[in-house]
Amino acid sequence: MYKKESLELLRQRIDLPEVLAPHVQWHRSGASYKACCPFHEEKTPSFMVQKGDSHYHCFGCGAHGDAIAFLMNYLKMPFVEAIETLAERFQVPLEKEEERHERKGPSKTALKDALEKASRFYHFLLLHSEEGAPALKYLYDRGLDLEFIRLFQVGYAPLSREMFRKTMHAQGVDDPTLEDAGLILATDRGYKRDFFTDRITFPIRDAMGSVIGFSARKYKEETFGGKYINTSETLLFKKSHVLFGLSYCRRRIAKERKVIVVEGQIDALRLIHAGFTFTVAGQGTAFGEDHVKELVHLGVNHVYLSMDGDEAGREATVKIGDLFQKRGIEVAVVRLPQGADPDSVLKDIGPPGYLKLLEEAQDYLSFLFRHLSKQFNLDSPSGKNECVQNIAQRIRKWEQPLMVHESLRKLSQLSAVPENILGIGQELLSDTYVKKSGKISFSDVDPDRVLESDLLRWLFLSGQSVPRVLEIASAHLRPEHFRVEVCKRLFSLYLEKPSDLLSLMIHLHTPEEQLFFAEMMQKKVNLQKAEEGIVQTIHKILQRRWMEEGEAIKMKIHSGVLSDAEALDLAKQLNDLKKNPPQIIK
Repeated sequence: MYKKESLELLRQRIDLPEVLAPHVQWHRSGASYKACCPFHEEKTPSFMVQKGDSHYHCFGCGAHGDAIAFLMNYLKMPFVEAIETLAERFQVPLEKEEERHERKGPSKTALKDALEKASRFYHFLLLHSEEGAPALKYLYDRGLDLEFIRLFQVGYAPLSREMFRKTMHAQGVDDPTLEDAGLILATDRGYKRDFFTDRITFPIRDAMGSVIGFSARKYKEETFGGKYINTSETLLFKKSHVLFGLSYCRRRIAKERKVIVVEGQIDALRLIHAGFTFTVAGQGTAFGEDHVKELVHLGVNHVYLSMDGDEAGREATVKIGDLFQKRGIEVAVVRLPQGADPDSVLKDIGPPGYLKLLEEAQDYLSFLFRHLSKQFNLDSPSGKNECVQNIAQRIRKWEQPLMVHESLRKLSQLSAVPENILGIGQELLSDTYVKKSGKISFSDVDPDRVLESDLLRWLFLSGQSVPRVLEIASAHLRPEHFRVEVCKRLFSLYLEKPSDLLSLMIHLHTPEEQLFFAEMMQKKVNLQKAEEGIVQTIHKILQRRWMEEGEAIKMKIHSGVLSDAEALDLAKQLNDLKKNPPQIIK
């Protein structure tokens, strides 16, 4: 549980115009900031923040919220990540109740400061040192100009020892901080060495643009190690969760719900620089489930896989494509010439040519059948059977029944195999399974908690942007309609004074309540359907109360302790109640 003092300090420190500045172009007018709204298209600014206020408001589309709401709605950040991001931005340590001592080692802010200084050092060395000249020539030869290098702060990590550490020490960064940031290593012999040497460096940034690590590419074949090496796991950098390039593309990916996935960092940056600002890369070849989850959270429903045009790239396409298709996300495969990569193709045919490749991208199932058919003799009945069954088994492991059904039908067409032989129509029955778990219990699911948290989620995430939502809720509900105590209290707080999300969290009393609030806010809502959603949820709560009242009357009637007159009066009440089920007045 975060200490209330920490959350209150954060609430006071947040400068809302500063948080929004990278995403809107402010025009200062007295004590007001005006801008064109980032949530809808407009030519005349209607998006405003008053100096010292903690909320923004758009007089065009009604968008309203605080800094946390902005990060959640605009950048699609999870609730807790939004809080921690703001805490780092405004240098507020978020203390927890159970922590008696501060965490050992440098803070996240100190690590980010060290990484930013390292990035500037590498960048300077690439552009202005004799040692960095060959690396700079390599980039120029690949068609990466000075504008590109400066925009993405590309750098060079020197081969010569001690230069990096001495420079960092001179800027006030000590060895423990450098170690925790993944910039130096302590060897078995007791001395320190640079983690990156004689490589071109690409900063890896978080959602707010802070450097959290590096990906470093070798530019000489004789350099030891793989083509790319990444910062080791640190407090800031988790390889399996970080998508390279996402900091430049997060908003467009969330808005357009599409993404291009490539292998290399240069491929990603080249495409982003060319205007394809919906491109990401995994860290090296390790594109896995957690990367897919990050994109799913952003709402992606269409993925272009643009791997290198070699066998390794095609195998990566098979594996990554399966991860997305498994979740019901459409995958298209961008076909590149043999031996080419997105970087070289873009250099040869330019953005219009690459856009045409996207438009002509092949659907994943057709690619998969074509790719695997090369491994089997389709002229042989057994070879064709093995190929088709291999693909069918992959499809049956996907999570969405409709996706499975339609993909099996398409496989039937691609392979010219009758649908009944593939068991189409029986896949739901034959492949249903129960996932093993250490604990299976329906009693853990509290329907009242689910229903009431749904209502609160609509209120907190849309109530101030869609005023009708608050009006409908306050007109029909009272705290006594709630069964779950924390939900009752949150609803009461919200009715007393609709406030920002951080203030609501400050009023929570226990770790369990903070956890409940954080988990509740993780689920997204569709603001365009806010009124419809809250009406449905309120109706369910009112209907629950209506049924309870009816059951209570029935129990009194059948208790056997009432006089005939009392029983008759209750029977009339029950009849009137049945005739008047709950209605929502809009």
